[in-house]
Parts: sequence; structure tokens; C-alpha cells
Amino acid sequence: MKGDPKLIEVLNSLLADELTAINQYIVHAEMCEDWGYGKLHQGFEKRAIDEMKHAEKLIGRILFLGSTPIVTNLNKIYIGSEVPQQVENDRVAELGAIKAYNDAIALAGELRDYATRDILMQILNEEDQHMDELEELQDQIGQMTLPIFLTTQVE
Repeated sequence: MKGDPKLIEVLNSLLADELTAINQYIVHAEMCEDWGYGKLHQGFEKRAIDEMKHAEKLIGRILFLGSTPIVTNLNKIYIGSEVPQQVENDRVAELGAIKAYNDAIALAGELRDYATRDILMQILNEEDQHMDELEELQDQIGQMTLPIFLTTQVE
């Protein structure tokens, strides 16, 4: 099946976002592991794996639409030197992803590509969940203070 070139361009842009997120999350996960915050490590690592699954879905859809996935493009990666900065950098990235997925869903609907729209909506729901998790971490840091919060992240 031959897909719309504009939609394929958008899907490749989303793919770049996902590949960037994988890298950012995995670096944050490993930093937290190095600092002894096992629970934070697991959370960041789980989100990185989710982003890998999103990339896999996008690659599959781009191939189905008769195009070639572009896996060499990455956006700027924002690595936090401390946990609050990591969480905020990831929250900002998720905010951008949510906007990009909403825009892509609208475009797929306009083009009457409902299968692509459904795939994008599934991914959007997971991105919303990531946002919720990150905002929850920020709330916990704010309510507990950072030192107390970090004691809850040691395994």
C-alpha cells in the first residue's frame, strides 16, 4: 500500500522523537542505577522499553505504507545531572510527543488513514501515561522534599 508522503514524513519525525526518547530514558535509567536509586532506574528503563515498542510500531507502519523508515535522525537529547532535572527533561519531551501525536492523529484522520490513526492513538495513550508517571514523580518530590523522596527510591 502506498502511503501519503506527508503522513510518512510525519511518521518518520515521530520515529526520530521515539529514538531520541529511548536514548534519553536509558541514560537517565543508568545514572539512577549508578546512584543506587533502583526504583527510579526501573521506571526510566520501562519507559525506554515502551518507547522502543513505539518505534517498532512506527517502523512497521512506515514499511506497510511502502516507504523506508529513517532511523538515523535523532533530536537533541537533554540529560539531567540530578533526578529532578531528569524528570523535568523527560516531562518536557513527553509534552512535545503528546502534541506531535495529536497533530499526526489529526492528519491521519484528514487523509482517511484510520488504521494509522488507530496506531497513533494507541501510542498517544501510552505517552499520556508516561506524562502522568512523570508528573506523579514531580508531585512526590515536591511534597516529600528531594532527600526524603530519594530514600524511597533505593532498593
